[in-house]
Amino acid sequence: MSNELQNIKNRFGIIGNFPALNRALEKSIQVAPTDISVLVIGESGVGKEFIPKIIHSESKRKHQPYIVVNCGAIPEGTIDSELFGHEKGAFTGATGTRKGYFEVADGGTIFLDEVGELPLQTQVRLLRVLESGEFMKVGSSQVQKTNVRIVAATNVNMMKAIHDGRFREDLFYRLNTVQIDMPPLRERKGDIHLLFRKFAIDFAEKYRMPELELEPNAVHYVENYTFPGNVRQLRNLVEQMTVVERDRSVTVEKLSEYIPMETHLPMVVNAPNNQKQNDFGSEREIMYKILFDMRNDINDLKSLTSELIKNRGTADLSNQEKNLISRIYTPEPQQAAPASSLLYFENNNNPTVQTPTIISNTDNDDSYEDFEDIEIEENKPESLSLQNNEKDLIIKALEKHKGRRNKAADELGISQRTLYRKIKQYNLED
Repeated sequence: MSNELQNIKNRFGIIGNFPALNRALEKSIQVAPTDISVLVIGESGVGKEFIPKIIHSESKRKHQPYIVVNCGAIPEGTIDSELFGHEKGAFTGATGTRKGYFEVADGGTIFLDEVGELPLQTQVRLLRVLESGEFMKVGSSQVQKTNVRIVAATNVNMMKAIHDGRFREDLFYRLNTVQIDMPPLRERKGDIHLLFRKFAIDFAEKYRMPELELEPNAVHYVENYTFPGNVRQLRNLVEQMTVVERDRSVTVEKLSEYIPMETHLPMVVNAPNNQKQNDFGSEREIMYKILFDMRNDINDLKSLTSELIKNRGTADLSNQEKNLISRIYTPEPQQAAPASSLLYFENNNNPTVQTPTIISNTDNDDSYEDFEDIEIEENKPESLSLQNNEKDLIIKALEKHKGRRNKAADELGISQRTLYRKIKQYNLED
């Protein structure tokens, strides 16, 4: 490790030797002497705020203003005024002329944190500043010049935000002249114990208490926790335990009370741009899948009802039960009942149970045993669009799991017997 990199770590209190972290710091040092825009990508809590500080301190602007703006914390109605200033009377409450951050930071650096939360109108103004260094105050027609270096950071998937129309593509490429990626803490397992010790020393000194020490098995436990809140979560954990715990030796049992390994919360992570998206990720496909699940449940209920009628007979059925069965199994008025209906009524009084069609099959390609299934034909034809989408979902699942039907059935949320029936129905035999 170079002396310059180690000096930066010492000056800003950065702990860790993970290669991706070192690379991010090295890129910060390399781009600092220039004026090009930088976009810092990383999850919440990974320490993205250190990068613009390093860039500013190592640049020729280090003696000029450095301003941090949290774009997600400023209301949409006032963010233009905060960034670019306003004239007296520009809007209700504007009792005087006010300078914006871009005017105050002239000659220095502005760090736009959570830049992905900027409103589209503000994005247009920011793009003009990046392209020409010009801006206008709210309520003014006079163009002003500014010489500001912009470093932005975000924890959202910018390509998805562009696709959804929430972020301008041209602004993204202007900000992303150099991209610096900060790794999440779960990838820096070797640094977790170092960070824990650093925070334990800091908080022991702050609160005038003995420092915490991890037992060997507790070290292994904490290094294998995912830390969805990253370094910020680890820091808060150590501070809380320093104040609350009396025993300075931390065991696995004690750690599990604060970060139970079995109850990790789901986490959305920014995927690389070229990463394949989940085959069932779109809202439309999710809705179709819900509809298929509901239909399968209804078919199962029909099968169960038919079995109960066969076993119990129809002599003891009440009028209410007959009416219910009639609504489920008989066709609409003026429509002939199909020959395969499970149940039909003669003169609306004497229900007759037909024998269900039984099919069985042994699939040599799969490991599950033979099974029997009941074919139930619905009186109303299904929507062609719904059938096509169901077929596409089945094809995707089979391709994804290379024909392993048990895995495909789990992916679709249906039983293997139902999947087999659908494969037969759509002629999808291997």
